[in-house]
Amino acid sequence: MLPVQGVSLDDYIGKTGRLTGTVPIPNAEIAARARRALQPGRTAVWVERGRDIWWGGILWTLSLASDDRGRLGVQLQCGGWESYLYRRLLLTSQQAAQVDQLDIARGLVDYVQNTAGGDIGITYDTAVSGTVRDRTFSRYDLSTVGDLLDQLAAVEGGFEWRIGSHRDPDGRRVKVMQLGSPTIRTGTSDIVLTHPGLITSYTWPVDATSLANAWQSRGASVNSNQAETSYPLTSPVLIDDTAIGEGWPRLDGSSDYSTVEQQGTLDAHARADSTAARSPAQIPEITVRVDGTLTPALLGATVRVRIRDLWHATGLDARFRVVGMSLNPPERGRPETAKLYLEVP
Repeated sequence: MLPVQGVSLDDYIGKTGRLTGTVPIPNAEIAARARRALQPGRTAVWVERGRDIWWGGILWTLSLASDDRGRLGVQLQCGGWESYLYRRLLLTSQQAAQVDQLDIARGLVDYVQNTAGGDIGITYDTAVSGTVRDRTFSRYDLSTVGDLLDQLAAVEGGFEWRIGSHRDPDGRRVKVMQLGSPTIRTGTSDIVLTHPGLITSYTWPVDATSLANAWQSRGASVNSNQAETSYPLTSPVLIDDTAIGEGWPRLDGSSDYSTVEQQGTLDAHARADSTAARSPAQIPEITVRVDGTLTPALLGATVRVRIRDLWHATGLDARFRVVGMSLNPPERGRPETAKLYLEVP
């Protein structure tokens, strides 16, 4: 155990979380312990609050700094367990024929952990989604396993994945791959958050810069004859006729899947991307005081947000799914707060 100051951590569904902080070095004993324990690329980092584990990941960057008074501190930057999968290349081709998509995802993790030095202790359940797929992952693409998981998930009828940190019934710290089709859901009852009340502040952005009502996706080159001009595989152009009929200007969007060689797979990606782009991006952020209501299992939970102010004169009362969380522990009189990132239904 080492003391850490200025801790900031976050965790997400669909994005790798991170932790930053500084280990103060006040004496030779702490310096010796820190030198032994803090090895970038090797050291596992766990954040506990009481008996609960709130975050886990890997130390990737260490920076020793001295101020003008000679005080030493070790600045840490850590990535969640998912970050390891983005540092592992698929070096053996994998093929699946009519296999449940969640089993394909678990197979990719098995590949990582069955290589020498690759087992970092990721566990998972055996639930299936009921959606089977054909997939070929070529070693010649030199794709990372994290990118392949993202690509597999980001298709019509896909799923969400993350690696959470928990304590099992025997008290051991474990890394669990959570898979949810179509989404990760946790908890059985709503957590009610009000403003004024437990919600201290909020931000409600609406971003139309990625809005599109016409969409096309591009895949790999399908021409094997090097003497001829090469063209990529493309999906049909998907038009939202309803939006254009309602008076919206045409807004074009596109996406690239350079390793996708099957028309059906590319079309499924295009449909998923087109659907996601048809509404302005909204990821509300609410800051709440941390009390016994909030737990480390909040990601994927449903919260009921109630806001009454000048903008919401008649009151907002709606349910949202928590897709991200940023925790600011108490320090020097600052209360402990959490920023929650919400998914608009």
